[in-house]
Amino acid sequence: MSEYVSICDVSPRDGLQIAKTRMSTDDKVAWIHSLAAAGVPEIEVGSYVQPRVIPQLADTAEIVSRIMATNPKWVVQALAPNLRGAQNAYHGGVHKISMPISVSEGHSKANLNRSPADSVAMMRDVMGWMKAQDRHVPVIVGASTAFGCSIDGVVTTAQTVALCKGLVDAGVEHIMLADTVGYAHPAQVREVVRAVRSEIGSALYGLHLHDTCGLGIANALAGLEEGIRAFDSCLAGLGGCPYAPGASGNVVTEDLVFMLESMGFTTGIDIPKLFEARALLQAGLPAEQLHGQLPKAGLPPTFRKAA
Repeated sequence: MSEYVSICDVSPRDGLQIAKTRMSTDDKVAWIHSLAAAGVPEIEVGSYVQPRVIPQLADTAEIVSRIMATNPKWVVQALAPNLRGAQNAYHGGVHKISMPISVSEGHSKANLNRSPADSVAMMRDVMGWMKAQDRHVPVIVGASTAFGCSIDGVVTTAQTVALCKGLVDAGVEHIMLADTVGYAHPAQVREVVRAVRSEIGSALYGLHLHDTCGLGIANALAGLEEGIRAFDSCLAGLGGCPYAPGASGNVVTEDLVFMLESMGFTTGIDIPKLFEARALLQAGLPAEQLHGQLPKAGLPPTFRKAA
């Protein structure tokens, strides 16, 4: 059998948080279910942030409630910015919780209104609370701006390693390296992945990549060659942090799955059904520009899905 690569589609959260218009709750639920029907194994369905902060995600609690009522066989993930958000996500019933912790000082202050050091201290409280609960819910920390920052500029590998080590010391078990602003290049991805893994080992969980400079797929390939087997991506390449100036969309789910399956890796995702989910997304957000090379070209007749 082919080696498995896990894809978490974060478009219902990262993809919608800077959308120009709001998708209705009913349209979101139908769209999320279409992603699941395409075989996407994990979906980040929203964010437990204050509605005034990101109004596009104000209906997250309702979406989680409606989805969990269907007893999903796929993994439902939600983002939380702090302990209160993590508690709300836990009580909402999600299977996984993602939490962003910035490497750079500037992005940390802009996005979370606290320093990286304060965020690490907060994670100690979060992990302590989670471990005291009856139900085990994995917490995935995204080390934001791990490869560069549009506010502070250069982020050194040593900075990223130090933050990741601090997070592990605080009890965090799973860390995603996030190229929040899309400035990374393949050689840098290799360097940072190697350095972080050397320090924290298997706690390095995966990569969250953006395509600002057109290198998202190339960076995913570099990560893949370094042994990364879990990636975040967005249907149609939507996404971007509202507190990271210049950041644009995530690596495109359709293109990433096509690359992986063409190379012989298996994802469990059906590309034609991804196109159907893409059509629902466009119907729900008709003014939004969708991205992706494969949807433009169509699935080549040479394509053979990994067995």
